[in-house]
Amino acid sequence: MHTNCDLQGYNTHTMSLTPSTMLALGTTAPDFKLIDTVTNQLSSFDDIRGKRGTVVMFICNHCPFVIHVVDELVRVANDYRVLGFGFVAISSNDIEKYPQDGPLEMWKNARKNNFTFPYLLDESQEVAKAYDAACTPDLYLFNAQDKLVYRGQLDDSRPGNGIPVNGRNLREALDAEFNSKPQDKNQKPSMGCNIKWKE
Repeated sequence: MHTNCDLQGYNTHTMSLTPSTMLALGTTAPDFKLIDTVTNQLSSFDDIRGKRGTVVMFICNHCPFVIHVVDELVRVANDYRVLGFGFVAISSNDIEKYPQDGPLEMWKNARKNNFTFPYLLDESQEVAKAYDAACTPDLYLFNAQDKLVYRGQLDDSRPGNGIPVNGRNLREALDAEFNSKPQDKNQKPSMGCNIKWKE
């Protein structure tokens, strides 16, 4: 288990197991306009928002915690996009120090994992700061009025803990939103590698 997010090519001193900061529920979704590395077009929150709600996912290419759940993130997006939810993935890592998270590698990763949502490069890191994102993966669900109703973990699975990846927490939050039911306020933070901030 990579508890220190130790990966070849990553500086282990800057890699630490980091929880979500848990942005306040009810926060309005910060807007953004970023390049989609799949289409090379600018994409904004308004472009990707869904009628029922919108999921914003901070991920990257090489974090073992993201790799562990990426197939399920794609499954959740495919299952709920047809119900009126928008999905977007954003990578905010410092691409100068971590070129494996640069735009070409993002494009390859999106192709390899059959992303059906935009994969945006937050090169300035301003969007991650606006969302108070801390780790990869860090997940946010906004309702139809663009208010934050869920943030935190996909499910209880982590690399090496033996719990199957099923997307339970995010799926339950999406189901509640779809069925106009109240959200569980007891939300668990995600856990993963820290976002690689520029110095």
